[in-house]
Amino acid sequence: MVTVIIPALNEQDTITEVVKFCLKDSLVSEVIVVDDQSTDLTRERAARAGASVIISQKRGKGISMQEGISVSGNQVIVFLDADIFPYPSDTIANLANPVLENEADFVKGAFARNAGRVTELVAKPLLKIFYP
Repeated sequence: MVTVIIPALNEQDTITEVVKFCLKDSLVSEVIVVDDQSTDLTRERAARAGASVIISQKRGKGISMQEGISVSGNQVIVFLDADIFPYPSDTIANLANPVLENEADFVKGAFARNAGRVTELVAKPLLKIFYP
């Protein structure tokens, strides 16, 4: 079985749908939301949707991921972002099955995301200047 760990910070608008998406998948036996000290209703909505919720001791996605692993009940773990919805229906299976079937030790998903204004107006031009 699979544990889905969802690091979250102020994601009250999407966390319910993301948790429910995870719990619908037959591979998933556990969903853990690691709340990064949100100031909105993220924790409450995640718990109401059926996730176990822990509060991170220190802010940061990496530490939240580590804290989620430390309380996970399964050896196969899938990380999902709290602010993406909808996910493609086969997301969890595509990430977990290669590990479950001993075809891979690690699987990483990628997707195209439209760049925001800061990226387009500042980050990309600076990267082109300093790293042509």
